[in-house]
Amino acid sequence: MLVLFETAAGYAIFKVLNEKKLQEVDSLWKEFETPEKANKIVKLKHFEKFQDTTEALAASTALVEGKLSKNLKKILKKIVAKDAHEQLAVADAKLGGVIKDKLNLSCIHSPMVTELMRGIRSQIEGLITGLPSREMAAMCLGLAHSLSRYKLKFSPDKVDTMIIQAISLLDDLDKELNNYIMRCREWYGWHFPELGKIITDNLTYCKCVRKVGDRTNFASSDVSDILPEEIEEDVKAAAEISMGTEVSEEDINNIIHLCDQVIEISEYRTQLYDYLKNRMMAIAPNLTVMVGELVGARLIAHAGSLLNLAKHPASTVQLLGAEKALFRALKTKRDTPKFGLIYHASLVGQTNTKNKGKISRMLAAKTALTIRYDALGENTSAEMGAENRLKVETRLRLLEERGIRRISGTGKALARTDKYQNKSEVKIFDPSGDSTLPAVSKKRKIQEVEDQDTEVAVKAKKLKAEMKEETTVEDDEPVKKKKKKKDKEKQVEEEVLNEEPPTSPTVENTEKKKKKKKKTKDEDED
Repeated sequence: MLVLFETAAGYAIFKVLNEKKLQEVDSLWKEFETPEKANKIVKLKHFEKFQDTTEALAASTALVEGKLSKNLKKILKKIVAKDAHEQLAVADAKLGGVIKDKLNLSCIHSPMVTELMRGIRSQIEGLITGLPSREMAAMCLGLAHSLSRYKLKFSPDKVDTMIIQAISLLDDLDKELNNYIMRCREWYGWHFPELGKIITDNLTYCKCVRKVGDRTNFASSDVSDILPEEIEEDVKAAAEISMGTEVSEEDINNIIHLCDQVIEISEYRTQLYDYLKNRMMAIAPNLTVMVGELVGARLIAHAGSLLNLAKHPASTVQLLGAEKALFRALKTKRDTPKFGLIYHASLVGQTNTKNKGKISRMLAAKTALTIRYDALGENTSAEMGAENRLKVETRLRLLEERGIRRISGTGKALARTDKYQNKSEVKIFDPSGDSTLPAVSKKRKIQEVEDQDTEVAVKAKKLKAEMKEETTVEDDEPVKKKKKKKDKEKQVEEEVLNEEPPTSPTVENTEKKKKKKKKTKDEDED
């Protein structure tokens, strides 16, 4: 059996002298306690030394990736091909598979081989002659440094580290800016409280305070380069009648120093945002076009890297950032959330609350495609992102304007409208609507009038009979009593008339005629 052993100095091929002792895996370490015992188990057959660090780096990177380097291929052809009938023990099973495919050599990898490799490594100085320990240590250190530097420089997973750090720093700057501005407004508000209501912009507020200082200086200072003319006049007017307390110069100096810090941090924030925007367009242009720089950077930071984000399905991309709400909903058996960090995208913000879930689902599906294209594709153009964004926008327009409809040929057929035909209807004015009287049939009106006439005639006869009886009994009474009788008769007639409902103008005319007749009869009797 032959053993392929890789070192920082070069490749070593050993010949196993006693294969029976290799069967005892648990006690194999005892055979490598001393260099003399190790030389009885294995013997160095060939050692190929690396020329420089670059060759060692190329060989080590090939071994890490499980590939067969050119130098190793030449060695195996020269040395191992002579003993093709023997097996070759390798430390990596993947590398053994490659050697077997390309060179047609039988390779072996087992726990016995790993124990054998461990024993050879412990006694490498005694097994490889002509290689000092100092030189070996220096080669190991140099190869370790160059290999680490190579991984950091060329690893595709580490390119987006700058984006993760930049978006984290941007969030930290926003928090600090909010704290500083709140403290500045509260501190200077004791001296000039009216200024906070007049100037709403935080950066303008700090610039104005830094330039003027004490509120008494507003009348003589010119802040036209910071504020518009109207606001400047309001500030000067408010400074004259301010209700704030007086403060010392030392307090004003500390407030001005705080304003300087706010202005510097805000300027650095704008610079950092531009840097993040450029990095996102360079690393993930399609993702940036779909959801924007900030949302895309937060998705990458939440997943850990662009490659990890590309491994997530669309449903996971849709809910990234809402894990707590998702598991809480599953635990309580309620509705699961519809969106996470993707909620802050401009396309989701444009929709109404009814369609936010549908648009976020479609946007997540298209975003997952663009992420995979950016992470694994070779092309760096943003055409795919622009096309997918256009599809989402058309879907959004259809949902808001014309309702839910498929974007396909059938949808185009449904969009066709019929020809317009003018169907006008001529309507005639109904004058019956102008009458305020209740609608009653004519026959019913005539019957009611006749009944009322008979009732009035009966009541009039009764009154006449009562009047005749009174005249026979009271002939000796004076004339004054006759006048009282007339007044009583009038009151009785008015009460009778009040009890009768005014049904129609014909009834009123008949009642008037009867009153006239009664008056003429009374005058004749007198």
